[in-house]
Amino acid sequence: MRIGLIGPAHPYKGGGARHTTELAHRLAAAGHDVVIESWRAQYPRRLYPGQQTVDAAEGEPYPHTQHSLAWYRPDGWLAVGRRLASADLVVFAFLTPFQVPPYLTILAGLGRPPGRPRTAAICHNVLPHERRPGDVALTRTLLSRVDTVITHSAGQAAQARELAPGATVLTVPIPPHLPVTDSEDLDAERAGVHAEQCNLLFFGIVRPYKGLDVLLRALAGAPAHVTLTVAGEFWGGTQPTEQLIAELGLRDRVTLRPGYVPATGIPALFAAADALVMPYREATASQNALLAFAHGVPVITTTAGALAEAVRDGVDGLTCAPDDVEDLLRALKEISDPQTAQRLRAGVRAWDPEPCWAVYLEPLLAGWSREPAR
Repeated sequence: MRIGLIGPAHPYKGGGARHTTELAHRLAAAGHDVVIESWRAQYPRRLYPGQQTVDAAEGEPYPHTQHSLAWYRPDGWLAVGRRLASADLVVFAFLTPFQVPPYLTILAGLGRPPGRPRTAAICHNVLPHERRPGDVALTRTLLSRVDTVITHSAGQAAQARELAPGATVLTVPIPPHLPVTDSEDLDAERAGVHAEQCNLLFFGIVRPYKGLDVLLRALAGAPAHVTLTVAGEFWGGTQPTEQLIAELGLRDRVTLRPGYVPATGIPALFAAADALVMPYREATASQNALLAFAHGVPVITTTAGALAEAVRDGVDGLTCAPDDVEDLLRALKEISDPQTAQRLRAGVRAWDPEPCWAVYLEPLLAGWSREPAR
């Protein structure tokens, strides 16, 4: 089968690019003819103020990748659609409503049903966590015009069905697509970590919905030997976080490491952590829990979205209610006990990606051969 994937790929960074690339590799390994139609300019700076690209690939790049899409070139959007009109399946990696105009133009280039290729949208987020005017209308339009909508949690599927009642919506857990690191010796990574401290890690882009402020307020009530490292890009700058740290008297217990963390820097960062904390107010899904498990680190997470589905509460991590300082404080106090921390670390197991990807590919490929419902 000839398959076109529309989405980010190297040199773009992050989970969306890794997922698109890994999906291409998996489909090609299954015997399909796959091309990625990616971006040379994905977002304007005002929409994505963080670092957009990286020099070193975070995984093996997919060789058949075109970088012909630009957010400011509608003629290029139409050309990609026409180029893929002879494909059997075209899959859109949907990360933000800003992509809807390019995607609708590509759909127009594919032709009209029933003669056009089968189409699917993989929704990393059905709607953004921080919405703008027009986001709902744009998303509704896209989901109503593809043949299959793939979501990664029951909550996201319900949201998609509410927006596009006539759409075929499938739900499948998102499989591991982690940045590739060279380190495999977890014991050696932890050499030099001080046993008398409990070192927590917040990892990734800092945005309001991720609840770093909730974590800081909980940390203020935790035992004094509990410390926190915040590593990631701060959208909006570090000043609000620094001010809250000062107000809470946490300057000696919180270390800020602003900026994108490349794959080469991840092993040492997780080696120094006793737990990864994901204090999100809301969420869809995240690879960070699986990344922590791959480095032998337990996870403290809220139950927002599908975050807690990867965590076995009391076995390899702890769960708490979203946007609840007291409940998160309870979890921080539990992890501050060295025996609890040791028990949770002993329960951590890295996920095997193979069965996860087999499950993921099945509904995506099964849908292409059915006649369109419309």
